[in-house]
Amino acid sequence: MSGPLDSTGSVPALGLPLEPSPDDALTALAELGRFAGLEVGVWEMAPGTTTDVEADEVFVVIAGRGRVDFPDTGRRLELGVGDLVRLTAGDRTVWTVTETLRKVYLAPPA
Repeated sequence: MSGPLDSTGSVPALGLPLEPSPDDALTALAELGRFAGLEVGVWEMAPGTTTDVEADEVFVVIAGRGRVDFPDTGRRLELGVGDLVRLTAGDRTVWTVTETLRKVYLAPPA
């Protein structure tokens, strides 16, 4: 993959057009390139609920509100603008978004 952030550059993360996810009608994303071997991208979820099994990831919420529940542990993360979050590969999650949530993420390539 080649993207606008494979070298020195800038993208408008809040206004960036995203591609709808083929797996989930509530989500969309843009892969922007690689940094130190990690995938860099922007992901967005419309209001609603969806489930996932996570990959290793670090992200910053840049718009919206929601929460991530971890049914295996009972843990809950409340998400809002400016939150820095780490997810661990294999975690089962339930995402509930109340205001369209957009994040910038770093993750190992899939």
